[in-house]
Amino acid sequence: LLADLGLPADWFPPTFEGPAVTGQISRAAAAATGLPAGLPVVAGGGDQAANAVGTGAVTEDVLALSLGTSGVVFATVDKPMIEPEGRLHAFCHAVPGKWHLMGVMLSAAGSLRWYRDTLAPGQPYEALLAPAEGVPAGSDGLFFLPYLTGERTPHPDPWARGGFIGLTARHGQPHLTRAVLEGVAFGLRDGFELMKAAGLAGVQQIRASGGGTRSRLWRQILADILGVAIVAVNSSEGAAYGAAILAAVGAGQFSSVAAACRQLIQVTEQIDPSAAAAAYNELYPLYRELYPALKPTFDQLAG
Repeated sequence: LLADLGLPADWFPPTFEGPAVTGQISRAAAAATGLPAGLPVVAGGGDQAANAVGTGAVTEDVLALSLGTSGVVFATVDKPMIEPEGRLHAFCHAVPGKWHLMGVMLSAAGSLRWYRDTLAPGQPYEALLAPAEGVPAGSDGLFFLPYLTGERTPHPDPWARGGFIGLTARHGQPHLTRAVLEGVAFGLRDGFELMKAAGLAGVQQIRASGGGTRSRLWRQILADILGVAIVAVNSSEGAAYGAAILAAVGAGQFSSVAAACRQLIQVTEQIDPSAAAAAYNELYPLYRELYPALKPTFDQLAG
């Protein structure tokens, strides 16, 4: 790339694989931090790449999903895959010899937090979510668009807006609550569908992390809408744990990242898609129609 651009390589810092040793703790750094001088420093990785390592999602058949303020679907792949319209991020992975595809939605668990703070202030999340379990899949025809801060995947659009679509007098707070959970899950499916269109195949499970995954109801909705088992693992530290695994490999404690993940990470729960998956598959095309139908309105509202 540098040669194609006519840029000298010495203008840029050297690059390293994720578990590569890049240096050692200096005496000055040791004095400032209390760490021993000479301790190896390992390259590590970006937050989502490290999170994938920390959940053991380092093969093509295991997807990583992060449900924090923003939401991420992350696929480890053996060769570069490109989404031609640039709606997915494609990078070299922190795992040597691997690449990754990443879809990012800007308001995932952030949508639920906004909803709780605005329409049910002070209510504990558990109390807010419990009644939504009794609402049928699809929230009786109510959709939620999770574009509260614009969007990145699948619509790179800073002017996209959120909203409830299909609201009627028969809908109560439990319907609105469930619609928020479903809308975020549909948004994450958008990213997953782009990955499959780019060539990803054979995903057998999704390893989920982030605050939103504390809700079993949300985990079940994700399994149903994505059509893949949602799995929890024995580490809740995500990216930090992944960085530690990369450091352990760099320090020679494990022969490879994959070997470290096999030894250190165990599945603690698996939620398979339920019968509700069929209903969500019928609703997903309707959800997909909402953004293009409303985009002219979003653009006008943005001025």
